[in-house]
Amino acid sequence: MIKEVKNKASHKEKMRVHSAFKIFIGKILLPFALLLCINFNSIAQDPQFSQFYANPIYTNPAFAGSSTVGRVVSNVRNQWPSIAGTFRSGSFSFDEHYDAINGGFGAMATYDEQGVGKLRTITANAIYAYQIPVTKNITIQAAIQAGFTQKTIDMSSLNWFDQFEVQNGIVRNSKDAFANASPSVAYPNFSAGMIVYSKYFYAGLAAHNLTEPRQALLSTANDSRWVMTQERRYTGHAGMVIPIIESRNINHTSNLYPNIIYMQQGFASQLNLGCYISRGQLIGGLYYRQITAGARNPEAFVILLGIRTQKVKIGYSYDATVSQASSGAPNSHEVSLAFELKKRKYKKVVRPVRCPDF
Repeated sequence: MIKEVKNKASHKEKMRVHSAFKIFIGKILLPFALLLCINFNSIAQDPQFSQFYANPIYTNPAFAGSSTVGRVVSNVRNQWPSIAGTFRSGSFSFDEHYDAINGGFGAMATYDEQGVGKLRTITANAIYAYQIPVTKNITIQAAIQAGFTQKTIDMSSLNWFDQFEVQNGIVRNSKDAFANASPSVAYPNFSAGMIVYSKYFYAGLAAHNLTEPRQALLSTANDSRWVMTQERRYTGHAGMVIPIIESRNINHTSNLYPNIIYMQQGFASQLNLGCYISRGQLIGGLYYRQITAGARNPEAFVILLGIRTQKVKIGYSYDATVSQASSGAPNSHEVSLAFELKKRKYKKVVRPVRCPDF
């Protein structure tokens, strides 16, 4: 009987230690590793969206005012939802063509949250795109973008070593100086882009984070060990519009949109090969995404579905992970919503970009 009681006590002690170990790994060690990644010679990469052309001015600021109507666009992305504390991103934008400035104006705000420590990034940007008719059929649109970025870390969501007891787990408030801090950094940011297009072809280049701003989140000193750099992001994209069925009635038209998008930021690059097809109000597409970070790896297949009416466009994309991470992070989801504003009468001829809608 005494032996049985001892065994039960020993089992309870082992369970306590196991539970404490899980808390230590999940609540202390992982957040600490995250902070190390954030602050020691690390590189901050921008949020990614799979619906490139449903989020046009995020992909390339030169798309501002590239439609014959004003548009309001919203995108929400949940990347790898099966893993706690991963990436949640969103963007909201408005753009329209104005004769008075011979081009387009755009405004965009983005939000991104990542990591166990909830690293948050908020941006606000204004864009001006200038339209240049080159020939009767070819047009160039060049843009500049200026904005403001703020990054913060939510320290209240982390647990610290001095809170921890092996027997009882988390038992006290932390006295660590960082535990009660609210580190943040704010800085200006600039981007530029250009697109050249005709009725059936489009291609563009964009460069974001032109000044590669430095972000000292946890130190006031200009110490390079504690500085995170937002490296320049380059985007190149091209595609075609291939009419399958032409009709004055949009519900009877059908087009094929093969396209390619390449992005490079720091040591990492991403290649997207895909194709959309439209039939009346319905749109469907498939992308293959490959990433390179020291080695080339297939990353995901992206399935896109959308519907467009005269005023509203709704899109959904599903990223099916095919890399070695698929067992832990099998998928991602993204939703886009766009509203077209009332069509205005322009004094000058506006040459819209016939890019894919999603």
